[in-house]
Amino acid sequence: MRPSSLGCPRRLRATLAGAAALLLGALLPAGAEPIRIGELNSYKAQPAFLDPYRKGMQLALDQVNASGGVLGRPLELVSRDDGGNPGDAVRVAEELVTREKVDLLTGTFLSHVGLAVADYAKRRKVFFLAAEPLTDKLTWADGNRYTFRLRPSTYMQVAMLLPAATAAKRKRWALVYPNYEYGQSAAETFKKLIRAAQPDVEFVAEQATPLGKIDAGPVAQAIADAKPDGVFNVLFGPDLAKFVREANTRGALDGAFVVSLLSGEPEYLDPLKDETPAGWVVTGYPWYAIETPEHKAFLDAYRAAYGDHPRLGSIVGYTTIKSIAAGIARAGSTDTEKLVAAFSGLAVDGPFGPFTFRASDHQATLGAYVGTLAVKDGRGVMLDPVYVDGASVLPSDAEVAKLRPAAD
Repeated sequence: MRPSSLGCPRRLRATLAGAAALLLGALLPAGAEPIRIGELNSYKAQPAFLDPYRKGMQLALDQVNASGGVLGRPLELVSRDDGGNPGDAVRVAEELVTREKVDLLTGTFLSHVGLAVADYAKRRKVFFLAAEPLTDKLTWADGNRYTFRLRPSTYMQVAMLLPAATAAKRKRWALVYPNYEYGQSAAETFKKLIRAAQPDVEFVAEQATPLGKIDAGPVAQAIADAKPDGVFNVLFGPDLAKFVREANTRGALDGAFVVSLLSGEPEYLDPLKDETPAGWVVTGYPWYAIETPEHKAFLDAYRAAYGDHPRLGSIVGYTTIKSIAAGIARAGSTDTEKLVAAFSGLAVDGPFGPFTFRASDHQATLGAYVGTLAVKDGRGVMLDPVYVDGASVLPSDAEVAKLRPAAD
């Protein structure tokens, strides 16, 4: 049997899985009713992020169940594809709640889909942990009692990049972003925050592109023609790769200082290889450069399970399940109202270290890494990555009260 390049051989992984199952049977009471977690996501539309996310969830489930489950009951995941659109997502959420009898909901990737499921949770009074959608509306303007969010929001990640953007002292900025809720939210936040820090800035170009359907040549050329000295990018996935390729070919960003959301995440950085745009300041996940004990334990377990390195999706999936397990344990129940109370101020230990879910806006203080892109050995990497605690870039509870006036 040939071992995989980064982990143990498949036979050994199968043996470990079997041992975990035996241990689970020994630790959990016979016939213990599972806690059913209803999970929905855009698996077909966003596989680069969500395949690792699914693996992260499974790793956490295996660990929780091997240690006796929660409240003496195993966790069971019931997953569905949400079709990548709000209407399908609400239909799937209803199916999970009414037909599958799940105890709570989690998941979603695209921001407009997450908002639709959050509204469903509010109407049906079902607990919903939004794992990935980043729009600020989810926890502020459209926030509600039953919805919590794990990942750092657009506001948080833009605020993480703001020190670099302002230190560069660039006056003429161009923006490029996918034209849906996440991209629109990120662009508006960037304009607001950089204007406040540097009132003399100008916005000389704004390219809002259809998600997954970018015509990268004209977009790159339009930015080049505007002659910006700073660029704020929100593109991700195949759109990002196409834009980078056209921008490199045309020299569209020559001389410009670029700050970019998510571009340091392996899902989007790895495919760029030697085309990685050196010098961009990005948020991301430099799994190869994090030396903390918490991350090392996660990395070793992930490699042992899958023979591959994790992506940011792996972290999100893993931490989602760990958060749900911690919340149920604190609540002592799967009752919705008790879960809401338990998640308010809930402390969780994850691969990035400890974080909490704030009571004021239901936003987790999970942070992200900020660094500068470079090419090393033919692949993109983040240089000098620094972890930014989410709590350091969130508004105060008093400010949240104004942003979230009718959440409950």
